[in-house]
Amino acid sequence: MPVGRSAIIGCPVDHSLSPALHQAAYDWLGLDWHYGRHQVTVESLERFVASLDSSWRGLSCTAPVKRAVARLGVGDSTVRALGVANTMVFDGRPGQIEQTRVRNTDVIGFRQALIAAGHDRPRSAAVIGNGATAASAIYALAQLGVGQGQVVGRDPAKAADLADRARPWGIDLTPRRLGDRLDPVEVVLSALPAGGAAALEPLAADLVEGAEIVFDVLYDPWPTPLAEAAQAAGRPVISGLDLLARQAVDQVALLSGQTVPVEVFLTAAAQALARRRAERSV
Repeated sequence: MPVGRSAIIGCPVDHSLSPALHQAAYDWLGLDWHYGRHQVTVESLERFVASLDSSWRGLSCTAPVKRAVARLGVGDSTVRALGVANTMVFDGRPGQIEQTRVRNTDVIGFRQALIAAGHDRPRSAAVIGNGATAASAIYALAQLGVGQGQVVGRDPAKAADLADRARPWGIDLTPRRLGDRLDPVEVVLSALPAGGAAALEPLAADLVEGAEIVFDVLYDPWPTPLAEAAQAAGRPVISGLDLLARQAVDQVALLSGQTVPVEVFLTAAAQALARRRAERSV
């Protein structure tokens, strides 16, 4: 297979461990492929994609471009339902919408992480956050069979909007303002970005009180206030590293047509994170 290129795009992306995971997968497959990172905003997205040459196989996409990416290719049923994508696969020259597949591997990552933790049929959930990642989490929970729960945010209008959008997915969510007391649920899942994690610190103990398992999409710094509260309460915790690794399995399969064991990604993620922490301590 000829030399190929791919990358993570978004803003910011300096913190992303995706390059370490994907490069480890390409090496495991014996591919002469290279994975980088590029700062790309919603405003510069189309220009960036159009500038790529035929060596590019695809892109991983993070905030804030996940919604804009969904419009730049042919989506599947998941992308059409959510209006959110995190993967672009170039079947022709980049920039040609009809020859670009857009997919959402976050949904698969959420599903697989919960299944691996023994929660393959959760009954109820509370999702904290109202953005693209929260939407993907809710869609995954609905696919696993969650029929009811709560969606929590600072802005009640945004929480109510997401609850309305989720109803056709078969999940009935009650909007809650961040700080309101939650009804007991099996899964508490925070889809807040790093900048919002601190807001959970004074609320964390109450948030995890009625939960059976806690899922935080963050992984650095770790543990987050929510994870610390869960651990103190004896609740199992899933971190964002598990999500990152499990969604990357599907991304690499989409781009290369080959499957890499999740252990390759989990090992690469743990090693990259350990190196980052060691560098900080010097």
